[in-house]
Amino acid sequence: MKTMREIKYLPLIIVSLFILGSCHKVEQLSAVPHIEYTSFTIFDTTDILGNTSKGGRLKFHFEDGDGDLGLDAPSASQTDSTDLFFTLYRKVGGIMVQAPDNDPLKPSAYRIPYLEKLGQNKILKGTISVTFLYLFYSPADTIRYDFYIEDRALNVSNVASTNEIVLSVNKTYK
Repeated sequence: MKTMREIKYLPLIIVSLFILGSCHKVEQLSAVPHIEYTSFTIFDTTDILGNTSKGGRLKFHFEDGDGDLGLDAPSASQTDSTDLFFTLYRKVGGIMVQAPDNDPLKPSAYRIPYLEKLGQNKILKGTISVTFLYLFYSPADTIRYDFYIEDRALNVSNVASTNEIVLSVNKTYK
């Protein structure tokens, strides 16, 4: 009899353990996006006219707790269609100095495509890759970028920085 009673409760015990094991704490992140520099790669490439040039590829990790990154396609009523911002620094006399707005290596406006996660947990995490084309550079050019993102609620992330990048050397900077 005792053995039958133990067998009778075994399915109830298994189901209870399964339910308890499936309960886990929902991850929570700040609504303010966070970014981390991953790498920057310099490589040889060709522009659309067939001219030899240098290319650069920035990779960075992002997290956003409320999942409101990226912008819709620009419209006539939209005043700002940029959500990825860069500050260019050039090495001058051994010191990194902010480059002027008309510097030929200064990146133009960038936008992150509209991202949205369905379901109850809206947290977004991932890697963003941005490619640059350097048509006008000299072998002595050494640069650095500071960058940040802004979500649709206008929350501004932290500022991340690349390493110093020598444009004439094909290399991955981590």
